Amino acid sequence: MSKLLSISEAAKLKGVSTSTLRRWEAEGKLIPQRTANGHRRYELSELLGIKKELSYTIGYARTSSHDQKKDLERQIEVLELFCAQQGWQYEIIKDLGSGMNYNKRGLQKLIRLIVDNKVERLVLTQKDRLLRFGGELIFSLCEHFGTEVVIINRTEDSSYEEDLAQDVLEIITVFSARLYGSRSHKNKKIIEQLREIAQEI
Repeated sequence: MSKLLSISEAAKLKGVSTSTLRRWEAEGKLIPQRTANGHRRYELSELLGIKKELSYTIGYARTSSHDQKKDLERQIEVLELFCAQQGWQYEIIKDLGSGMNYNKRGLQKLIRLIVDNKVERLVLTQKDRLLRFGGELIFSLCEHFGTEVVIINRTEDSSYEEDLAQDVLEIITVFSARLYGSRSHKNKKIIEQLREIAQEI
């Protein structure tokens, strides 16, 4: 008789989350047995015969401008090291653009992968790397499709005043770029003045 595993033991064996096992059950891919108390039990032989579906970890890195290239590289290094230490199969998606822009190529790719059930977990260095506004919408998508969200630097969250100053800076940067052009001297001067003000807050 094959050995029976609990849902947590089965998830660990397959390298997936328990929510993925529940989704497989709903899709009819892997139906567990039930104990008298209703707990799931998985046959070891059946688990070993099931190939893990194409789902993996996505590390997402973003900065707002080319001037922050070093910060983008640092984010990528942190994500790669963290995912490797966990033993996860991963891919890094990087974006260069405003946190208010929903049309960035990397973000669009990430959303498509999530809704296609191909993302086991999403890893961010910080919560605001995803979007300055509307990040909760993406997190809701993750919850709906069983994608785990891992935020590495939760303890480094900025204060309310710092967040507000950064949000205002981002808003004015976007609108000044539209008015004067992202590379114009006038736009660059406005951005520098705003950064000096933000640092004083």
